[in-house]
Amino acid sequence: MDSKIEKLTERVALAHLGGGEKRIEKQHSQKKLTARERVNYLLDEGSFEEMGMLVVHRTNDFGMENEIYFGDGVVTGYGTINDRLVYVFAQDFTVFGGSLSETHAEKICKIMDQAVKVGAPIIGLNDSGGARIQEGVRSLGGYADIFFRNVQASGVVPQLSAIMGPCAGGAVYSPAITDFTLMVENTSYMFVTGPNVVKTVTNETVTAEELGGASAHSTKSGVTHITSANDIQCLEDIKSLLSYMPQNNKETTKKLPYELADEIRETLENIIPDNPNKPYDMHQVIKGIIDNDSFFEIHKDYAGNIIVGFARIAGRSIGIVANQPMNLAGCLDVNSSKKGARFTRFCDCFNIPLLVLVDVPGFLPGTDQEWNGIITNGAKLLYALSDATVPRVTVITRKAYGGAYDVMNSKHIGADLNYAWLTAEIAVMGAKGAAEIIFKNEIKASENPEAKLKEKEAEYADKFADPYGAAERGFVDEVIYPKNTRRKLIKAFQMLEGKEVIRPNRKHGNIPL
Repeated sequence: MDSKIEKLTERVALAHLGGGEKRIEKQHSQKKLTARERVNYLLDEGSFEEMGMLVVHRTNDFGMENEIYFGDGVVTGYGTINDRLVYVFAQDFTVFGGSLSETHAEKICKIMDQAVKVGAPIIGLNDSGGARIQEGVRSLGGYADIFFRNVQASGVVPQLSAIMGPCAGGAVYSPAITDFTLMVENTSYMFVTGPNVVKTVTNETVTAEELGGASAHSTKSGVTHITSANDIQCLEDIKSLLSYMPQNNKETTKKLPYELADEIRETLENIIPDNPNKPYDMHQVIKGIIDNDSFFEIHKDYAGNIIVGFARIAGRSIGIVANQPMNLAGCLDVNSSKKGARFTRFCDCFNIPLLVLVDVPGFLPGTDQEWNGIITNGAKLLYALSDATVPRVTVITRKAYGGAYDVMNSKHIGADLNYAWLTAEIAVMGAKGAAEIIFKNEIKASENPEAKLKEKEAEYADKFADPYGAAERGFVDEVIYPKNTRRKLIKAFQMLEGKEVIRPNRKHGNIPL
């Protein structure tokens, strides 16, 4: 019996050692935690139950039979985060550079299958050089097995991907399918083809960081939703992000304890400038509406003309989509439409109510926007909101012009409750543009065209640049004082908790991708 105990003890110790002390030291020298350190920090103390610890690869080519590591470069299993069950895999860069083999993929697929069965989130900690080339097509097949499961799990359980080292080639498509991607600054990168291939094909010289680092993907491509300063911050961000979402698509996010008070927020009265063309920061509005310090912004550095993120109102988790007048005057463009649509779809998948804050003068004009598909991309946001069945509440703070009024969760596309601040302007377009069209001949014939334009602009504004025309037709449910917004929203989301929508019988819709 002692020999059997010794044999198991030895194998467990070897599995915990990964690629060995020297490689662990190298990982630490790069300011990166090991796979096991990441898992142990992420999960509640003592909760991790490992699966597949003693798995080894099956390759006998290229001398691989002489290099055997228990676990085969990935740590997989389940545990809890704040007492919530989660499944996790962490690629171990100290073993073959974290490269994916047939057995490595099988371990990941096993926990993904089980996560879907029991209805628990899947968290992937990626740190891999890519496919294990010694295995050829078997490693490629392993990637495809994972991709397929990502798709099957989509909208069933939340899937979070943290890029905590290299993630290149086919490996990038698994995180791309998951719900949220996090990257660590300076130590992680993602790209389909690396700098060497780029140099060969396009003669363009670029570093890995410039091509696919956290900064590039958080500001330019929008591939990553959250960037973190280091491994520890990344793992903390995962914990925070998870707190806003439920275990699966059959549940709702657990409501945090909250004691209702007066809930009047006087600070909201002083945010909108008297000059309708002067910008203001929509973050101030969000701060004045939500529970203190509860906003978790997504895609913070990408498409800044729209804000998306999670927050809490009276302890209840909600998703927020808001125009940002500080950037491009809050216009909708290609990137902001995609950003808003993607976030909306996630919230609808997992029963998270939506609050839409509107100050939008229209869609951004120009050849760049038209040639890059503002029509189909703008339609993504329109489709996502129209298709969402979760409780949906809109607050128009100032401008709601043209087709953008329709798109931003108007009553016409199924919003449950629509409020307008008394500063709201709901019209086909701004007063100046409208006056130039409607009164073109009259202005042209005037002795003082400039004065006549101002006169007609004021006339149009007086007639249409307010919320009352929409309120009279029921397109706005109530015109409210800004200070009352939070109290109204608390009651609205409470009232809408039992909302149910019966959809037409169909396989699925065809969103304009």
